[in-house]
Amino acid sequence: MERPELSIAVERAPDEVVFHLAGEIDVLTVARLSAMVNEVLQEPPARIELDMAGVTFCDSQGLGTLVVLSRKAQHARAVLALTNVGDFLMRVLDITGLRSALMISSTA
Repeated sequence: MERPELSIAVERAPDEVVFHLAGEIDVLTVARLSAMVNEVLQEPPARIELDMAGVTFCDSQGLGTLVVLSRKAQHARAVLALTNVGDFLMRVLDITGLRSALMISSTA
């Protein structure tokens, strides 16, 4: 079985950082995503965007990480928003009741 991968491309602007995610957000990849977002939160921009367009899978560890990162951003007085959330992930967020815990923006 192949190891799931998550590629993360970072785009920085003066008041926003966008993480373009592609692949799987799961127990094997959340540490890297968390580390990158936590680094940005050291000097937080007004908005952090997680572009989910390329995300193909998100397990419970991934969902929990998204909620934790959102809360950390709030504490840092930044907004963490998910954009380009696919139908499968939107269904998972609805089923788990996490849709209301995360800021989900329509296409940026």
